[in-house]
Amino acid sequence: MSTIFYEGQVLWAQLDPNRHVRHSAYADFCAQARSNMLNQLGLSLQEFAKHQIGPILFREELVYKREIGLDEFVKVSVELVKFNVKNSRFSFRHEVIKADGVVAAVVNVDGAWMDLNARKLTRIPETWDAYIAKIPKATDYEEITT
Repeated sequence: MSTIFYEGQVLWAQLDPNRHVRHSAYADFCAQARSNMLNQLGLSLQEFAKHQIGPILFREELVYKREIGLDEFVKVSVELVKFNVKNSRFSFRHEVIKADGVVAAVVNVDGAWMDLNARKLTRIPETWDAYIAKIPKATDYEEITT
């Protein structure tokens, strides 16, 4: 399975005054890649709404490696780095890749799932375990069972 879940052109609105991609646009690229990945695996926004569950992030780390400018095309990979089976907390690693294959940034996020009614962290439904199993895993993937 490919790990690329977003491809697109850098837009004018995604630039900062230095004429390269603004920091928050990287987060947007990665959020869209995660959403696309989950949707492709069968976890659509409608499925989340049906269960009144939503993802939340505790940490987002961005490591810049190369500049990206206007009209460049980027691809974003998504890999699961860590998953806690007991409480459904997760960590994803993304690579933002330029058209020439050069990695422009690495974005790491840690998060969990929230019950939107109770406004508390929750475990995902057991029926979603099969979807989670399909998420591409990093070579340093760690599954936590305690």
